[in-house]
Amino acid sequence: MKKKKAAKPDPDLLRLRDSIDNIDAALIHLLAERFKCTQTVGRYKAEHNLPPADPKREVKQIAHLRALAKEAKLDPDFAEKFLNFIIKEVIRHHVAIRKERG
Repeated sequence: MKKKKAAKPDPDLLRLRDSIDNIDAALIHLLAERFKCTQTVGRYKAEHNLPPADPKREVKQIAHLRALAKEAKLDPDFAEKFLNFIIKEVIRHHVAIRKERG
């Protein structure tokens, strides 16, 4: 029984995948930077006895992100889901920071 030779990867596909990998890495670094900022906000809120969530800001941010997504030809519903996921995580961090501070 002969072994099938592995097909040589298409160079165009490899180039595209390299670009996707670079974009994914940039997204991770941007998210890390964003969470550094939101951790600072969480400490500020805890120090000044502010609530972990700011529903008015969230509404404004979601509307702004939906508009940006539309301009960028990205599904605004997807952008909103993505931001809602991030907001929930940020609020979770803010609650944890508040608990740590007593």
